[in-house]
Amino acid sequence: MLRAPMAMSRKQRTVAAATAPDSRLCPIQQGAPRKRTVSDEAVLNGILFVLQTGILWEDLPQFMGFGSGMTCWRRLRDWHDADSLA
Repeated sequence: MLRAPMAMSRKQRTVAAATAPDSRLCPIQQGAPRKRTVSDEAVLNGILFVLQTGILWEDLPQFMGFGSGMTCWRRLRDWHDADSLA
């Protein structure tokens, strides 16, 4: 069974939550806004998992609770566009 090589500590999650953009401020690319079914914390762990292991976004295992690779990639793109990862 795959495990995340690194999970965020409580302190890291607090810092990440303080710097993550408000979901209402993220740009909507197309269509109506949807309710986010995957938390920012889970997506951030998914992004870290992809960056640490070097797997492709599409190969991110959904059973680990990070959401799909496309979800993680889109959220990373939105955070980057909103300059919240500076």
